[in-house]
Order: sequence, then structure tokens, then C-alpha cells
Amino acid sequence: MAEQTFELIVIGAGPGGYVAAIRAAQLGLNVALVEKRASLGGVCLNEGCIPSKALLESSEHFFRARHEFAEHGIEVGEAQLNLGQMMERKQAIIKKLTGGIAGLMKKNKISTFQGEAELQAADRVRIKSDSGETELQGKSILLATGSEAIELPHLPFDGEKIINARDALSLSEVPKRLLVVGGGVIGLEMGSVWSRLGAEVTVVEMLPQILPQSDPQLAQMLQRSLKKQGLAILLETRLESIEQIDEGIQAKLSNEKGEQQLVCDKILVATGRRAQSKGLGLENVGLKTNKQGQLEVDEDFQTEVAGIYAIGDLVPGPMLAHKASDEGVVFAERLVGQKPSINYQHIPAVTYTWPEVASVGRSEAGLKADQIPYQAGKFYFAASGRALCNGTSDGFIKVLASPEGGRILGVHIVGPHASELIAEATTVISFGGSVQDLAVTSHAHPTLAEALKEAALAAAGEAIHG
Repeated sequence: MAEQTFELIVIGAGPGGYVAAIRAAQLGLNVALVEKRASLGGVCLNEGCIPSKALLESSEHFFRARHEFAEHGIEVGEAQLNLGQMMERKQAIIKKLTGGIAGLMKKNKISTFQGEAELQAADRVRIKSDSGETELQGKSILLATGSEAIELPHLPFDGEKIINARDALSLSEVPKRLLVVGGGVIGLEMGSVWSRLGAEVTVVEMLPQILPQSDPQLAQMLQRSLKKQGLAILLETRLESIEQIDEGIQAKLSNEKGEQQLVCDKILVATGRRAQSKGLGLENVGLKTNKQGQLEVDEDFQTEVAGIYAIGDLVPGPMLAHKASDEGVVFAERLVGQKPSINYQHIPAVTYTWPEVASVGRSEAGLKADQIPYQAGKFYFAASGRALCNGTSDGFIKVLASPEGGRILGVHIVGPHASELIAEATTVISFGGSVQDLAVTSHAHPTLAEALKEAALAAAGEAIHG
């Protein structure tokens, strides 16, 4: 078995792995990238971030054509769904982007290998594929294998009746009744897609609010909006058991009010994700995962074994594609002696429902728990000229700032294009900006971005339009 030698071997070609490989190659290292899938891009591009956003966009157009065009004076008749075409569009986007990453590998002279990678030693990797086995030797090895959907013991995935997010992105027909277990990001996004396309969607969440990690006021606003769109949301509710009956799947739900029966056609389990470390051969090099199934690393992303590193969903922190990419860049630069770092408080989080939800920085609950004084300012999109013109006036922006000096501590948005608006907030927070910095920054009128300036002014007690 021929052995090839590299300065860096990256296992996993998701947004953490392929970005780390590119940056390392830019810095002069001889890099190999190993991916088990036939296409690069990991879960994010193949079965996560990208396909879900494609379907969210398409389903939103369909929903608006059916429910909102008439208000704008556009009469198109009854819009008809061509689900096959919608799925073809999604696949075309995936193909274009994954092909683009393959092109970047060639451009940066990165050697790519397709197959299952297993650690043999701290400097050796064995790759198994249909064509045989290959061994690579590397001075450094980076693990970036991402995560997988958590399977509940009493709800094992079968790809037909009990499905995960990957399955939900490729359904061949709209389910009449869809039960979503988990009111987090994935559950709400996928629930939104199929609700817009005609499914009766019920979301059950065992905690007191949807998006449990988000600001409660944002979650409440989003829940009201989703309810208006037709989603039923049951909080503090558990799915106890299921039974196959003639009408479909009968699910037994329980909460403080007692038990109830709900009949559905499919159940989407979206109760979180866990690190994907099976089959990596961690035991061959003496590596063990923590209670969360992740690997502990130091500031250089090195594990307990010298020469083996890990980033992304394999290490503690939010399971976000852009977090993995940031870590990939910092890992590569620190590997060659540079000393960049990541401020994990400044990583934004987004939920792509309608309205969207986005946050960066500290939360009110966290500030209160740490007894840090703050002032809060809000601006509602109902007072935004651009939002009203767009017909997207649900939601608000909340800015949390220090009473002394006005330094912005956190920004929380529920509303139109929150995913884009959070970028300005992230920039200001990252550079230690204040409400005054936003106040003196000219924002074009009319725009949605004006709402951020207005919320910052409100935090300083200087709101003009609020």
C-alpha cells in the first residue's frame, strides 16, 4: 500500500475542513483533504444550510403568491405547486456550490481523497473506498467531521415515517399532516417549509419556549407570527409514544394538562445534533470524547494528542457553519505560528423562518445573571417605512448597551432580513462600538437597516421615530 506524505491532512470537507485546507495551502503547506461523500461541502452544502435555504426561499414565494400578491394588486389566479421543479432547483444550487469547492481545491493545489478516514497513529490516516485502501502520513491532522442528527430511542429514523432533517429536505410529496419534535432552529425552518407548501404542521417542544437559547421576547414574537402562518406550536409538551393506525401515525402527547392523541403522516425529529466521531479511530490514538461527544482542545485547537487537532462541531461551542469556518482559518494561521483568536461572544446566530431571528453578543438573561448593568432600546418594524412597503412589518430590533459610554453589548432581531441586518451589529460589537457610533453613521432612507440605528438611539434615550 503506497503511502503519501503531507504537512497537513484534513478529515472532513465541510465549511470547517475545506476552509482550513484552503487557508493552510495559502500559507504554503502541502495539504490533503479527505471526504467520505462523493461531493465536497459537508452537511452544510449537501444536506443542511444550503438546501434548507433554497426550499425556504421557494416555499416563501409560493406562500406569498397564494396569500399576499392580491394585496399588492397582483392577480395571478391560484398558484400551483410543482414540487419536483422546486427540488430540482435545490439540487442545481447544491451541485453548483459543491462543484465550486472542488474547483477551489484544484486552484489551491490541495490533494483530495474520497473515502472513510481512520486514524492509525498521530501522523497516519488510512482511507477506505470502493477502489481500495490508501495510507497518508501527515505532520499534522485536523479532524473536521461535523455532526449528525440525534436519534431518539423510541423514535428511530426509518427515512419514511420517522425522518430527520436530511429526509425532510427531499420529500417527494407534501405530507398532509407533519409532526415536528423539537422547536429549535431545524424544526421551525423545516416546519415552515412544509407548512407553506400545504402541510398541517404541529411543533412540540418540551421547554417553555421555542428557540430555547434565544431571547424570550424574540421567541414570543416569532411564535405569534408562525401561528398566524398556520403552524400549531405546543410548548412544554412531550411525545411519549407512537402507534401505527389505519389513518397514519397516532402520537401520544403529554403536558401538565394531561395526555392527548394526534394523528399525523410523518414525524420529523429535530431535537438537536451530536458530534460525528464514529469510525474515526480515536481509540487508536488514545483520544476520548467528553460527555457531549466532543473533543477538548487548546487555544491552537490541538487535542490531547500532539499533532491531532479538531474544529467545528467536534469541539465545544455553537454548532454553526460560520463558527467552523472561522475556526478553520484561525487553526491554519496558528499552525504556522501566527496568533489570531476568536471571540465566541461575537459569533452571530440566525434562524431562517419568517420573520427571521438573529442575535449577537450578550443576552438580557446573561447580563442579569452576571449583574452587569445595561440599557435596552427597541425599534419595531411596524414603524419602518421600508418594512411597511415590503409588507414585512412583524418584529423588532433590541439593542443592549452599557449605561456608561453606551458600548453595545448585544443585539437581538426578529424581523425581515434579520440574517443580513445582524452583520452590521456584529461589526460594531466586534470593534467595541457604541450606540453613539451607530447614531452618527448615516443610514440610507428608506431601509430596514435604519431600524438598527433607531434601536441604538432608543437604548441611549434618544429615539427619533420610536
